[in-house]
Amino acid sequence: MAASARLQPIMSDISIHDLEAAINFWRARSPSSGDELKLCEEASALSKPYALLIVQRESALQLEGLDPKARKAYETYVRLKDGLES
Repeated sequence: MAASARLQPIMSDISIHDLEAAINFWRARSPSSGDELKLCEEASALSKPYALLIVQRESALQLEGLDPKARKAYETYVRLKDGLES
């Protein structure tokens, strides 16, 4: 079976817990660096929507509402987490 046939669509709703897990995944994969402990690009891209969920007291957001960098970081996280990408 081809890899594309095994791909499952990514859910359009992302819970705050899933977003936090994605940030933690990227932080573990590429730890903060420098004296200022700067986040990697992927974790940084996901941190803004995560903060907005907290401030707005929301528990989920739409995948379609993420900016392109955050969306790519989240979608890549899902594929890597599911072992579909090396």
